[in-house]
Amino acid sequence: MGGEAQVVTLRPDPAPEEEAHGLETVPRPLRVLPLAGLDRVGVVLVSHSRAVAEAVAAMAAELLGTGDPAPIATAGSMPEDGLGTGPALVAAAAREVDQGMGVAVIVDLDASVDTVRGVLAAAEAHGLPFPVRLADAPFVEGAVAAVATASAGGDLSAVIESAEDCYVVRKL
Repeated sequence: MGGEAQVVTLRPDPAPEEEAHGLETVPRPLRVLPLAGLDRVGVVLVSHSRAVAEAVAAMAAELLGTGDPAPIATAGSMPEDGLGTGPALVAAAAREVDQGMGVAVIVDLDASVDTVRGVLAAAEAHGLPFPVRLADAPFVEGAVAAVATASAGGDLSAVIESAEDCYVVRKL
C-alpha cells in the first residue's frame, strides 16, 4: 500500500476556444490526490480564504511525512472575490476527493458551517458522493488529524472522531 502523491496546485489551461475569444479561466483550488488504487476517506477543507485552505492542506500533507496523503481538496474564494465560499465549490471538492470511502469536511468559521450544512441538506441536488460528514473540529488541528487518520486507512467515523478530538488537546 505504498506510493507517492504530489501536492499540486491545478491551474487549468484555457480551452483553445477560450484562448481564441480572450476569455480567462478561473484557477482551480488546491488538490492533493494520492496514487490510484488506494481507496481512502477524502478530506475537504472549507475556508473563507482559498489561500488559508490551501496552506492548511499543504501543511497537513507535509506533516504526514509519508509522501502519500489521503486525497485532500480545498474550497474557498480567491482574494479578488472577497472572503467566503459557495456551495458549488464545496460540492466539487467533495466529488473530487471521493474514493468511495466517504468524505470528511472541516470548516473554518460559522459562515462556512452554514454553507456546508446547506450543501448537505441538498446533497442530491449538489451531486454529493455518499457519505459526506461535517466535523465539529478546529480548522488547522482538525485538518492535520483528519488527513493523518484518512491516510492511515481509517474509516469515515475514525477520521471525523480524530478531527473532533482535537478540541480536547490543550496547548498550554
